[in-house]
Amino acid sequence: MSDLTGELIDGRYQLIRQMAAGGMATIYEALDTRLDRRVAVKIMHPHLAQDEQFVERFIREAKAAAALSHPNIVSVQDQGWNQNGSPAVFLVMELVEGHTLREYLNEQGALAVADGIKFLLPVLSALAAAHKLGIVHRDIKPDNILISKEGRIKIADFGLAKGPLLGNTMTAESSIVLGSVSYLSPEQVQRGIADARSDVYSAGITAFEIFTGEKPYSGDEPIQIAYMHVNERVPLMSTRRSGIPPELDQLIYRATNPDPDARPSDGAEFHQGLTAISQSLDPSQKQLSLELDIPIAPMRPASKKPNRRERARIEKEKTLALKKNDGAGENKKADGRESTAQLRKKRKVSKRVRRNRYIAAALAISLGILGWYALVGSGSKVVVPSIVGATEEEANSALGSLGLTLVISEKKFDEEITDGKIIESDPAGGGKIDPGGSVKAIISKGSERYAIPSLVGLTPEAAINLLAKYPLTIGDLKEVFNERTPKGFVISSSPKSGEKVRRDTTVDLLISKGLETFAVTSYVGKSADQALNELTEAGFDVDTTNQFSESVLAGAVISQLPSGGAPLEKGAEISLIISKGSEFVFIPNVFSLSEVKAREALNDLELKVEVKKIGAKKVKAVTNISPKVGTKVKRGSKVTITVG
Repeated sequence: MSDLTGELIDGRYQLIRQMAAGGMATIYEALDTRLDRRVAVKIMHPHLAQDEQFVERFIREAKAAAALSHPNIVSVQDQGWNQNGSPAVFLVMELVEGHTLREYLNEQGALAVADGIKFLLPVLSALAAAHKLGIVHRDIKPDNILISKEGRIKIADFGLAKGPLLGNTMTAESSIVLGSVSYLSPEQVQRGIADARSDVYSAGITAFEIFTGEKPYSGDEPIQIAYMHVNERVPLMSTRRSGIPPELDQLIYRATNPDPDARPSDGAEFHQGLTAISQSLDPSQKQLSLELDIPIAPMRPASKKPNRRERARIEKEKTLALKKNDGAGENKKADGRESTAQLRKKRKVSKRVRRNRYIAAALAISLGILGWYALVGSGSKVVVPSIVGATEEEANSALGSLGLTLVISEKKFDEEITDGKIIESDPAGGGKIDPGGSVKAIISKGSERYAIPSLVGLTPEAAINLLAKYPLTIGDLKEVFNERTPKGFVISSSPKSGEKVRRDTTVDLLISKGLETFAVTSYVGKSADQALNELTEAGFDVDTTNQFSESVLAGAVISQLPSGGAPLEKGAEISLIISKGSEFVFIPNVFSLSEVKAREALNDLELKVEVKKIGAKKVKAVTNISPKVGTKVKRGSKVTITVG
């Protein structure tokens, strides 16, 4: 959009200087010539003024803010369409000199808890007032929170607001396009609906950024961030920064709950909770309302000097009075004869005067023709169309049809204008240029992002040297045990390798301390079950072997390798030899037992049983055993029993 500085909008607002510009509108400091006061005038870009949706948003913003009267809300004073001069849809607001919370956070980083609460309370107070009237802001973010030079906090930009006073809500698609995806609630992303709890969510995300210095989620594309808001839980602030009071941590955690029913119901409830925390943190502090205790700047005394309209009115009245007096002296006399003044008017003008009048008329006509030629005729300049936001191909097409040439003077990063589209032009849209002239343009390279290099497997020194080649900041170097990465090498980075991040992003490194070691206890003579359980739980790989022992009870550990007392790395192998008991057994007395019971008794001693049957008795019992009872034999030996 061309710079309109110096123009008079709607015959009333004299634009003094350009204060800010965005993808949708430009904001000027202006003088209200009618009331002789400075105001802020927000003018929509000309190429958007043809879009009914954007115009509707402007009107909605005016109605939303006009319905509210609160010390922490930027008041809207007028809205209209400039009919004289450059066509423009405009919005007139109170002038807040200072900066945005976004600029403050970019400069200061994370705020101290007490300072952050002072910034947040006025915002919640303003939201409480809006929610009480049924108005939802729907675009709460640091960029829309202003901080005046006097320290007054004010919410601006009610362009996405909805409520009973404002008509229908916007669609889901337009909400996502116009809103800021990093602060949108899950219900706004999924269903395009919003109520007071949606503002609570956005305020919670803003609070998260105030206290931690960063947003909860980041990504290369807006859709990635929106997906995380819908499918992930915003973490506790204490996971990003130490020293956060638990009650404050839980309040913000509750405000950013993906379930709207689990959040504070509106700005008033959120404000009450934060106020209670503020008082508990500093009971001795005088608890004034932070949104009201900042002195309001006194009204400027009325100007004694008449403005332009007043001066014109006075001059007009003087002229009429003079004409009236002249007319009274030139009236015809009562007897019908003309007065001396009337006779003087009828006198003929001299030839010299008539000649001068002809010359003056000719000069006026010549100047008129030259002016027409310069402004309208074939010698006129070409009006440059607005090409901001267009691609190079689209700009060439628009300028080429007017006989103009596009010259790319610079390519630079821009957070708002996507890659390959025009950020600004010289002359700007609405400016004038000679036919066949060139229009210089700056092309966006998109958002400034840098891919984190691969750091895994490097030493910390090598990783730091590699990161030094990028506009990134070295963060914490934390050491942990790791079984895969050798000691003294990088395990991972945060953000991870390949992730694209902003300039000056902090990169933390995780360094390996190698395998974790444990002092091993000796389990010789102890229960094998105890040894297996404790060694396996400690992370060792246990190998067991069973063997006979004449001195160690069955189920106890005979030997251990490595032996106890030596420190071992986690995952190391430990061999245990477990006793099966004695290799020898004594032949038990199974006389008079049935064949079945005798077999069971001998099998329990790991002996092989052979049976000889004699006689014709139906119920047979053991009558003989070989080897004889009490004989010492090896396990697995053959024993013969006779039943009859």
